[in-house]
Amino acid sequence: MAGGSERSMKALKEVWRRVENSLCADCGKPEPDWASSTLGVFICLSCSGIHRNIPSISKVKSLKMDHWDDAQVQFLAKHGNAVTKATYEAHIPIYYYQPNYTDCQVLREQWIRAKYERKEFTEPGKQLLYSDGVKEGILWKRGRDNGQFLPRKFLLSEREGCLKYFTKQDAKEPKINVKVDVINATFQPVKIGNPNGLQITYLKDNKTRNIFVYHESGKEVVDWFNAIRSVQFHYLKVAFPIASDNEIKNRLTRNFLKEGYMEKTGPKQREAFKKRWFTLDHRRLMYFKDPLDAFAKGEVFVGSKENGYSVQKGLPLGTQGNFSWHYGLTIVTPDREYLFTCETETDQLDWIAAFTSIINQAMTPQEYA
Repeated sequence: MAGGSERSMKALKEVWRRVENSLCADCGKPEPDWASSTLGVFICLSCSGIHRNIPSISKVKSLKMDHWDDAQVQFLAKHGNAVTKATYEAHIPIYYYQPNYTDCQVLREQWIRAKYERKEFTEPGKQLLYSDGVKEGILWKRGRDNGQFLPRKFLLSEREGCLKYFTKQDAKEPKINVKVDVINATFQPVKIGNPNGLQITYLKDNKTRNIFVYHESGKEVVDWFNAIRSVQFHYLKVAFPIASDNEIKNRLTRNFLKEGYMEKTGPKQREAFKKRWFTLDHRRLMYFKDPLDAFAKGEVFVGSKENGYSVQKGLPLGTQGNFSWHYGLTIVTPDREYLFTCETETDQLDWIAAFTSIINQAMTPQEYA
């Protein structure tokens, strides 16, 4: 801690050591070493960069390298993360997605701006743009066959419980009309190649369909994301009247457990292994020729260990198919064994950990169905 009287440096350390200040106020990352001298919150380096882009609201300083005067230290002592959160996070809707430090930049930035700049959660019952049960607007959607992004009109309706999109502004009939309870939405900036890239998936005839969209405005795309969660929440409240708010919240959008390339072979296990993009969405393991394909080439259901599912490191002895990657894993199901290879040992161990976490969970009645 550079500069400052010994007394104020000691006081700063004491405030910093409080349990409430041991995690970043905005993303929950442990051991934050920055703070806002105007808001009184302790934040991580990554969130401090977002605060720095809102200088009218937040002035950030390093707790290790910057000088803190007595008045600033007293301000921090009077506020801190608990007091500030009690003001700026007083009335967050239950469906609103609160990002953590593993989430992408656009989610974290819009969360910080929603709290401190737009003050969306300070008053009870405040009408929010994503909470009125209907949202209509233009999103840039990737063409299924040509890969071009073109503007498309999307309409989300709580009353109808569906999401539609139209190929033309004045089209009467939607290209798709999807029930909200079969929709998932997850941010995919790297895969889509846009910082505001959103992947919307839904089930059609028990097959997963992917749509890739983005909007130039980070606020707009995060509003769409939270509008989908809002409509889903209210739809599920009606469908499952005895379920608690938290149970319903856990059924809203979810991030994929893991994605990436592996090689796979066919059921005879003598064919050459082919490189495919895999997505593990809870118990559905889907594989695609390309990460941006609209439809999976195939899906594997991953059940629980009580039902005879397991994951094993390595391939069975005597596996005959040619493979170029040497870190194998085998998923054992009641019907057959699925063989995969990974490029690195880290990938192999990450995939095994992801499968193990699912296999160790008991199955729900819906999953049995």
